[in-house]
Parts: sequence; structure tokens; C-alpha cells
Amino acid sequence: MIAYIIRRLLFLPVLLFGASLVLFGMIQLISPYTRLGLYVTSPVQLKGGREAMDRMLVKYGLTDPPQVRYGRWINSIVHLNFGWSETANSTVLKAFRHRFPATAELALYTFPLIIWLSIWLGVRAALQHNRWFDQLTRLFSTSGYAIPSFVLGILLLMVFYGLLGKQLAGGPFAGWFEPGRLSQHFINVTSEPSYHWYTGMITVDALLNGRLDVFWNGLGHLILPVITLATVSIAGLLRVMRSSMLETLHQDYVRTARAKGLPEQAVIYKHARRNALIPMATLIVYLVIGLLGGVVITETVFGYPGIGQWAAQAALQLDIPAVLFFLTFSTFSVVFADLLIDLLYPILDPRVRLS
Repeated sequence: MIAYIIRRLLFLPVLLFGASLVLFGMIQLISPYTRLGLYVTSPVQLKGGREAMDRMLVKYGLTDPPQVRYGRWINSIVHLNFGWSETANSTVLKAFRHRFPATAELALYTFPLIIWLSIWLGVRAALQHNRWFDQLTRLFSTSGYAIPSFVLGILLLMVFYGLLGKQLAGGPFAGWFEPGRLSQHFINVTSEPSYHWYTGMITVDALLNGRLDVFWNGLGHLILPVITLATVSIAGLLRVMRSSMLETLHQDYVRTARAKGLPEQAVIYKHARRNALIPMATLIVYLVIGLLGGVVITETVFGYPGIGQWAAQAALQLDIPAVLFFLTFSTFSVVFADLLIDLLYPILDPRVRLS
């Protein structure tokens, strides 16, 4: 396995090189004047009209041969220089650092819920095949998979924020289901000099500051986005886990384990479930990449200031530097995810040999 890991790590630069060529080719489809935004670190530099922009085209080498521009672009990525984002009114890297903790916090609460419920429901549905519990889970998975996330999010906002918002006002749950990350009162609290930001995650930093009121308010704002993401994701993973568990329960080694007199719990959870998780490994890894990469629709619906909402704003306003950053970030994340998936298989199933 160690030899396989070394070979994959040695091959990783080749994959990244191929991915970078594809990205660079896409960049060349954009006009030079638009690509100029990749190298501008302040909107003030663009003042001066067409002549000033032409001088900057020469200054940043946008009229150079493609191979020269490719080398310069790779060098800027290595030095984490992604240009200026008009939507964030800052450099791309600074905007990413500012918004990523919000998306990471959303993923922190969503991911464990998705994994636990999808596996548990999938296993129970397979064990009660064609019984009432199985029928309910199939109904849930079909409905959850069919409902678009933006529709579910809007419905949740209508019920909990629109209809129940006034009833909750003034009570212990006031402001819990509002869009955003915090209510205005607690935004003012976290802006005070005495409040320290350590991670950028509201619930984590609130506990580190000893402010349980801020923690509960931040947690309340996470409930609806987490439910939206979890419902859609669990619906898809549940179907895969149920089908995989049903297939595993009919394998010869499961019948042999039962024939040897092993307890049913050991047969199910030590043998069958572990092997049924193999198809889930790929989906789970890509789920993590999707959550950390920013869930565009959910963050936009709930006004959640993560990198997904920023990506949507950048696309709508043709913020080329920000869009290309997300494209680069997503591409490289998928490359590393493929490596992680290959390494997970032999851990879940010792029969898998990496060669």
C-alpha cells in the first residue's frame, strides 16, 4: 500500500499539470481586457481609460505568447495571487479567507448528520426490506431527491421565518431562523473589541469567548440551512446505502457467518455493513468536497455569507478573478479527492489490494 501511495503522489503533479492546462485553455477564451482583472489588485489601477488598460496589458504580459502567459499564471497560483474581486471589494485570497470559515462551520454541522442518518437509515431499510420502515425510507428518499434544494429552502423560510417568526419574537428562540449567520444584536456584540475571533466560526468562537447567547443564536441560524442540505444529501446517499446493504446481505460470506453461529449483530455490523460502505466512500468524499467548496444554492437562499454565496455573486456580476479561483479550487480539490478515495477502499475492505 505504501508503494501505491508513493506512485500516486508521484503521479499527482501530472494530473495537476493536465488540469492546469485545461483551466488555462478556458482562460484564453476570455478577452484580454477581461483577463486584466486577474492581475489588478485595486480598482484604482483601471482608471485612466483605454490607453491605461492597453499599457497594463503590456505591463502584465497579456500580449505575450501562450507558453509565457501559462508560466506566469502558474507562478501566480503558486504565490497565491489570484487578483482582485470586485464583488468582495478585496483580493480574492483575502475574500476566501474571510468567507471560508462560514462554509466550514455549515459543513461541520451538516456532514456528521448526513453520514450518520444515511448509513443508519440505509441499513435499517435493508434489514426490514419491503416492510413499513423500508417503504417510509423509500418515500423519503424519493421525495427528498426530487425536491430542488432552493424550493425546500424557500418553503422552510416561509414556515419558520415567515409564519412562525412573530410567534418566536421575544422568546428564547427569537431570531433563530432568520437569514444570515447572526441577528443584528449579536452582530453588534461580536463587533465589540472585547470579543475575540479565533477561527471565524461563530459557534466555536462564541464558546471560546464564553458567550452562550451568541452560540445559541448562531446555532439557530444554522438549523434551516443544515436541514436543507441534509435532506437533499441523505435522500441520495440513503438509496445507495440501502441497495448496497441488500446486495451484501445475500453474499456467501454473510450466509457462512450466520451458519457458524455468529451473533446477528456481529454479522450485520461487523461483516455486512462494513463491506456495504465501499460504494458510499466515493460519494462521501465528494460530499465533503462539495460542502467545503460552498453550497451555492443553499447559501444564496438563506443569505448565508459563505464562499458559495460569493461564487453566485461573482458569476452574476462577471467577477472573472473570483470565478476562476473557484474553478481552480474545485478542480484541484477533485484531484486530491480521487487519491483519498483510492486510499479508503483497502481500509473499508481488506480484500481490496492496491497495485
